[in-house]
Amino acid sequence: MANHSEALRTLSDPTRLTIFERLGDGPISVTELARGLPVSRPAVSQHLKVLKDAGLVFDTASGARRLYQLNPAGVEMLRRYFDRFWERALRSFKDAAERKEEGR
Repeated sequence: MANHSEALRTLSDPTRLTIFERLGDGPISVTELARGLPVSRPAVSQHLKVLKDAGLVFDTASGARRLYQLNPAGVEMLRRYFDRFWERALRSFKDAAERKEEGR
């Protein structure tokens, strides 16, 4: 599993971010993912490989095709990373509100 820095770098590519977001709706094949994207099906496969190497997606066999979906562990890693900032922001807001209340 990659670290959050590698995962964020991976998602900094607009095509990979779009693919990642589409996978949020559930498992999907490369062919289905390629529809509507400005890149070829082989390019989508390459983007999926990068996402997979970063631990953000995984694939499973479904007959003759592969279905890709978000890797819960990779998504959880990103959530934990962003939660640190959210918790700090909430703590700062609480501290500011308490200081303002004490000043009244």
